[in-house]
Amino acid sequence: MATKNKGFLEAFEEVGKEKGIALEVLFDAIEAALISAYKRNFNSAQNVRVALDRTTGEFHVYSVKNVVEELENDITEISLADAKRIHNDYAVGDVIETEITPANFGRIAAQTAKQVVVQRIREAERGNIYDEYSSRANDILTGIIQRIEGKNVIIDLGKTEAILTPAEQISLEKYEPNERLKLYIVEVKKTTKGPQILLSRTHPGLLKRLFELEVPEISDGMVEIKSVAREPGMRSKIAVYSKDEAIDAVGSCVGQKGLRVQAIVDELRGEKIDIVKWNQDPATYIANALSPAKVVSVAIKEDEKISKVVVPDYQLSLAIGKEGQNARLAAKLTGWKIDIKSESQAAESGMDEGMEVINVIGEESFSVD
Repeated sequence: MATKNKGFLEAFEEVGKEKGIALEVLFDAIEAALISAYKRNFNSAQNVRVALDRTTGEFHVYSVKNVVEELENDITEISLADAKRIHNDYAVGDVIETEITPANFGRIAAQTAKQVVVQRIREAERGNIYDEYSSRANDILTGIIQRIEGKNVIIDLGKTEAILTPAEQISLEKYEPNERLKLYIVEVKKTTKGPQILLSRTHPGLLKRLFELEVPEISDGMVEIKSVAREPGMRSKIAVYSKDEAIDAVGSCVGQKGLRVQAIVDELRGEKIDIVKWNQDPATYIANALSPAKVVSVAIKEDEKISKVVVPDYQLSLAIGKEGQNARLAAKLTGWKIDIKSESQAAESGMDEGMEVINVIGEESFSVD
């Protein structure tokens, strides 16, 4: 006896193609689910196999028993003597399958198959979303604020939703539904409810990716971003460099009349940005990093990555910055500890022994204030 479901078979094939699910994977899942459905609906403890005919769409239920010399478990076994009554060729170790498809199994089979297909579609879609966004980790995307849940901001990405947690939000920003934002993909996690995409507005990578979008010379590899330091929503520093002396790395990032960097500042809602030229010479690089302040000299202890910087007296507050922000960002950008003194302070205390003192003329830089 067989249960016919030709229409369902055609539907499975259609769904499989549309959702990118291999048909054999889908059929195997349906067969496994039907075994459970059979045992549940017919109160059966039998060892059964359910087969779906790939051509006709018919469902068949078979009782499966192993041929044994002496019967110990009549649910999974059949004695050799009883097997011989079915067919004389049976021997110990053979498997006997007997069709036991119930008359009303069609309705159960159809309902179960539908549930499996829906589940597999959901799993496939979740898998596709995970694959798509996990491959874009550390990348930038544009999303629309869907809603605010507590302190979390839920972002609509089109195919799915993502989360902007409080830790990844810029404290000075106000988020409103339907606003469009550029965001950085921090991490994509697999969960029982599907992929969880964690976004950021504070990550230094967001600033780096924004420059890559706005500056063709960076995306083309002609200008390289060497380092980024951010205090999100307040101020950032970015160090850039070009091997080609004919290319102005800082000017490329600034753009004509400052349009390129201004677009990034607007996206970050007024975050101030200093663009400085990277230099392999630590003293010059440190001087550049302290832009917009002018530097007189830099003393370095390279093995400890410690530097002492002298600036004109009138430039001291600018070099240090409000609440130490400029000096702090310069240290993050360069990876060096920076101690700043005015010329008069340096004259009184002198420079530490064992440090090489270099008179420095800072290179080109640009600051958006």
